[in-house]
Amino acid sequence: MNHDRYEESYISDILNGVKSVAIVGASANEVRPSFFVTKYLIDKGYRVFPINPGQAGKEIAGAKAYASLADLPEPVDMVDIFRASSAVPGITDEILAMDPLPKVVWMQLAIRDDASAARLEEKGIKVVMDRCPKIEYGRLSREIGWNGVNSRVISSKKPVLRKGFQSFGIRQK
Repeated sequence: MNHDRYEESYISDILNGVKSVAIVGASANEVRPSFFVTKYLIDKGYRVFPINPGQAGKEIAGAKAYASLADLPEPVDMVDIFRASSAVPGITDEILAMDPLPKVVWMQLAIRDDASAARLEEKGIKVVMDRCPKIEYGRLSREIGWNGVNSRVISSKKPVLRKGFQSFGIRQK
């Protein structure tokens, strides 16, 4: 797969199909991007499992943190990696040891490892690199346009707000 550019349908299908996410490198520090993403995905209805050995047993953004992927209490649909590219091969080994395997491995902005992506794809796992699910969700749902950012999505459809957190969202449930 070409990881230099992703079709919108590929990203949208992932974000619509995933229900649970393990965030490797989630931070308890509220000013860190990994905290923002953790909280955002929780607010959008995903079941999130922060992975941070120093915070294991504590809560990050209201979700219980775990020391490693092996410690997760249930399978997850997606693993989101918030660690340096040099850490990805080791994390890939942990992911490939999971049973069942996640459907998706997502590497955050500036994180890329083509060899690991190839290993994961050989096992049928979808891979996204150098992207942020928070940004992609906001772009596809047109929320990011509220901040004056060009989402590259044009629609004549009137958005329908849901109960609670005011969000156009891309998820229908």
